[in-house]
Amino acid sequence: METKVFDRVEKKYLITSAQKKKLLKTIKKYMQPDGYHKSEVYNIYFDNDNYDLIIQSIDHPEFKEKLRARSYGGYDRVFLEIKTKIKGIDANVGYKRRVMITHKDFAELVDGKTTLAELSARSIENNNDLQIAKEVDYLISHFNLKPKILVYYDRESYKGEDNLRITFDENLKYSHQNLSFTKGKRDKIYFKDKRNVIMEVKAHGIIPLWLAEIMSAEKIYPQQFSKIGKVYEKIRKENNV
Repeated sequence: METKVFDRVEKKYLITSAQKKKLLKTIKKYMQPDGYHKSEVYNIYFDNDNYDLIIQSIDHPEFKEKLRARSYGGYDRVFLEIKTKIKGIDANVGYKRRVMITHKDFAELVDGKTTLAELSARSIENNNDLQIAKEVDYLISHFNLKPKILVYYDRESYKGEDNLRITFDENLKYSHQNLSFTKGKRDKIYFKDKRNVIMEVKAHGIIPLWLAEIMSAEKIYPQQFSKIGKVYEKIRKENNV
């Protein structure tokens, strides 16, 4: 059965392509490519017309919550995900709850023809699915959420012992006009400098010594970097909002 609920400590790092290449020499000794080793990841973030959820996230509160739809290039799957983060002493603890539907179902949901609870009831695996679907429906209704921003990138990912996971995201692009799981001609590139790789380390405990040592040697340190937060700030500047 596919995992529907995740909890883990997450740390992000902005690195160069050269640093990524050095890191991979060590990472490949201890970790394996995961099931979706190289993929195109498309994320449609939901918000209201005031962008309240994204603005709250940018303010780095103790608790924040996002709603997004995620799809991987070439697969007829859309994951409706509630992402929650709670600020910890050394890192954010992230919780993710999700329900999977098809692209056709997603279009019906966005058009207001159905609810996620109704869609989940058609192919329910357990009561937990239905509960998560009801939470998504509540967020959409209560905050008047709708698709607002598309963010997508190329991902390379690795898995190791004790549920350690490392991902590298490159070629970050975005749009607030194209809100489909496809590339558009008017989509924009986010990075224009050398630190154009977003590395994310996800673990259920402390990171292993070998990883800490290589990152220290390369002077790689955690940074606050929310993809949707940074993209939103750029869209505001571009549109003088």
